[in-house]
Amino acid sequence: MLRVHFTPQDLARVRMASAPDPLWEITCSLHRLQTSRGRWAFAEWYRETRAVLTGTPLGDAVRRLLVPVLPRAPYLPDFLTPPEAADGLDAGFTAIVDTPPDRVAQEIRMLDECSGAPAWAARLVERGAREELVKLLRAYHGAVIAPHHDRIRASIEGERTLCARETLDTGIDGLLGGLSPTIRWHAPVLEVDYVVDRDLYLNGRGLRLVPSYFCWHAPISLADGTLQPVLIYPVHGTRYPGSDRPTERSLAALLGRTRAAALRSLVLGATTSELARTLGVSPATATHHTTVLRDAGLIISNRRHNTVLHTLTPLGAAMLRRTPAEPGRSMATVDF
Repeated sequence: MLRVHFTPQDLARVRMASAPDPLWEITCSLHRLQTSRGRWAFAEWYRETRAVLTGTPLGDAVRRLLVPVLPRAPYLPDFLTPPEAADGLDAGFTAIVDTPPDRVAQEIRMLDECSGAPAWAARLVERGAREELVKLLRAYHGAVIAPHHDRIRASIEGERTLCARETLDTGIDGLLGGLSPTIRWHAPVLEVDYVVDRDLYLNGRGLRLVPSYFCWHAPISLADGTLQPVLIYPVHGTRYPGSDRPTERSLAALLGRTRAAALRSLVLGATTSELARTLGVSPATATHHTTVLRDAGLIISNRRHNTVLHTLTPLGAAMLRRTPAEPGRSMATVDF
């Protein structure tokens, strides 16, 4: 168990990532390739990723080079998931390359002690070796993460909307207590189901929450307690469209004034009951409309306790930008 100890100052400094963290998504997606646990939740992505990587030089490099330094294990080198990645992939890669060699050497030694580091990893103290690793990370991201960017971003934006409403309704206590079934808030300590037993004292530094699309079940934190505290946790209770692109059949089902009004009403997010009141229909009818919108790839639906919050996907938002509202209407192992 991980026990995160808060002071009053830390509660005022809780914040959430504004977008998917690309390096944490790379890391967690590599973990999804290393186990069959939870694979059903990423079945479509897994099938597409295997098709892209199997029998290719990139797939071979991922298996030989990336998986050994980012294993699904109790310890991961912290320098491979720098906080600068919050500003985008390029900023994160620059931070990896600029990591001081002494720190790289120490973290590779810790990886070797924990799960065994490949012999070549010792070369990562050299800037050129880190630059080559970054090139591989970039190629992996471009091949298997970037094609799903809209879905990943919609997932994170939906979580942020849900957490914002949770905070407004129940305060920080409600936010921290409702992040995940594997996270429990017993003020002033946040208890997290974790791979090792440890305590993290925030000491006024606050905590950055990073919801992750590819994180599954168990949250992750940095191993070095002196670094800026961060908690990566899985986005849960989310129902996604059946594919990244809407089908003609789904779009045809979308046509009609009521569903167009429903889509406009979800610009800022709404629960099923709120949408029913806005449209003047029953909750069952509102549920039917949200199902059609979700199947068309225009919204996602996040469940938290007994409430389902619907928010727009980038495609849904783009459709509204193209279609103005009518006047007077409201809005196991790696085996590739």
